[in-house]
Amino acid sequence: MNRNRLLNAELAHAIASMGHGDLMIVCDAGFPIPSSAWRIDLAISPDVPDLETVLAPIAANLIAERVGYADTLPVHNAPLLAKLKRLFPDADFETTTHETILGEMAAKAKVIVRTGAFDPWGNILLYSGVDVPAWFSKPGVVAPDYYAKKLKG
Repeated sequence: MNRNRLLNAELAHAIASMGHGDLMIVCDAGFPIPSSAWRIDLAISPDVPDLETVLAPIAANLIAERVGYADTLPVHNAPLLAKLKRLFPDADFETTTHETILGEMAAKAKVIVRTGAFDPWGNILLYSGVDVPAWFSKPGVVAPDYYAKKLKG
């Protein structure tokens, strides 16, 4: 049996398949997922599962270098933004328009995970990163400035 808390086999496979810079979208129940997308549909009923329930085990298993969200989220759903910052404390955060998430970003995503969330602007962009200490710990290797700040030691 798996030692971690992520029991969904397809979601675990998706995370293991992510490369540096790949995009995973964790979305609400109403997100227009392109028919060509790798879709992992976890939605059962309204708010089951909610975004935090799905994002928490993803955060524990995926190195998210960047987390993106709609530019309207801070004003219209501040509690969700606070959850994101708590779940992904080491990530860089960025905003984009809601329309860009629904169109351009949905088309670029490697995988889209649909929740049952009824959360306004509850469509979260997770960009896969690297384990900075593992990549930059060999003698003589110098981390660029944007990674050096993430080196602990």
